[in-house]
Amino acid sequence: MTQPAASSAASSPTPTPAPRRSNGVLAAFSAACLPYAALGLPVYVTLPEFYASHVGVDLGLVGIIFLVIRMADIFVDPALGMVIDRTHSRFGRYRLWMGLAAPVLMLAVAMLFMVRPGAGAGHLALWLIVMSLGFSVSILSQISWASALSSDYDQRSRIYGWWQTANIVGVLTVLLIPVLVQSMGWGDYAAAVRWQGWFIVIALPVTLAITFAFTPEPPPGPPADKASRFAYLSLFKLPVMQRLLGADLMLGIARGVVGALFFYFFEAVQGFERAQTSILLLVYFVAGLIGAPVWSALAVRLGKHAALILACVYFAVTLLLASFGAPVLATALGVAPLIMAAIMVALVGLAFASGDLLLRAMMADVADQVQLEQGADRTGLLFSILTATSKLGYAVSVLTFTGLQFAGFNPALVENNSPAALMWLQVMFAGLPALCLILGAWALYRYPLTQARHAEIRAALDAASAAR
Repeated sequence: MTQPAASSAASSPTPTPAPRRSNGVLAAFSAACLPYAALGLPVYVTLPEFYASHVGVDLGLVGIIFLVIRMADIFVDPALGMVIDRTHSRFGRYRLWMGLAAPVLMLAVAMLFMVRPGAGAGHLALWLIVMSLGFSVSILSQISWASALSSDYDQRSRIYGWWQTANIVGVLTVLLIPVLVQSMGWGDYAAAVRWQGWFIVIALPVTLAITFAFTPEPPPGPPADKASRFAYLSLFKLPVMQRLLGADLMLGIARGVVGALFFYFFEAVQGFERAQTSILLLVYFVAGLIGAPVWSALAVRLGKHAALILACVYFAVTLLLASFGAPVLATALGVAPLIMAAIMVALVGLAFASGDLLLRAMMADVADQVQLEQGADRTGLLFSILTATSKLGYAVSVLTFTGLQFAGFNPALVENNSPAALMWLQVMFAGLPALCLILGAWALYRYPLTQARHAEIRAALDAASAAR
């Protein structure tokens, strides 16, 4: 199929210009990111630590539960993606599934966040499964919808830049809730987690209504033949997929480890209080909000894969500096430890948005290549594979809880753990993510789907569409 593509590209050297979506449309589309991101952060950062420290579920068991469910997503998400790709309704493909998943998510959030101390591992496992299904359907539909809003290489960086910026706003909102609840005297940390749940339950239907009302849903491409429903396995043979998924897995592990161990590291190793650590986490995501448009602009200037390689290296270097050099720099410069930690965390956070933004924009380009080569729109399936890889990375990161337990770390003792346990915590928090980030950058070396190659693909697709 690749030879006809080259021939078509030669007869039509430039693709048909894609319409530029207005900022208003992209803002409306991104509205649903607020509750989705507000849910996504607690699932990987707040809930594991909350169930281990406050609900009373064994720390190692928490890690295993999250791992098993994320591993199951590797098989479930592609099936969901194929179902989404084959859906046709008068409500649209992606709008329909996001609407159906909303009540499922609301129920699961209520059961997970409104939990009382003493709830067992079974409670966590059951409702985490329900939540995972609803969340997978929602996110797959949303990011697939984003790829359909434009076929232009650079415009996709802009669209996913809006998407990621709104995600970070949602994260910042859910992070501010515990600070507000505890500072206003409305309750303790457990009460703050329940308030986070209420925010998600209330915001989800409101923001979906905005997205549905003001965002167009372009018609889908040709569906895959029923006989080829298992042909998705051949997608893994594509070099572009292997590199993209390898990078996504490494970035997922890296960011998942940082998120999962954030509170433990800054409280047990660097000696900060929970309120101070919450401020540092807030700084981390504020910096990510600032960095999102920077990486989007760099993607236009350098190309998406080159910008992501730069982001990976930058992330690794600043993380190591923040973890091992911040106390030394604070002493040498006479700066308060919290101020120095905040500066270092801000530098690290500038890279936070790069992975989700650029990888998804790159997968949208891959969807065009697959449609040209296989003659079918497999956008939902491709994003389901990417999402499953991300979840696997985050699931593997939660296994650090089990590793810490073997190293003798006790979350109840905070800074009173043994020096060996604290050393392993520091190595896991900084050294493991840095290694993964470098491997992720290496996976993208000589990435084949450049801007020039994508222009050839779009020209061939436009020519094929005009011939039909």
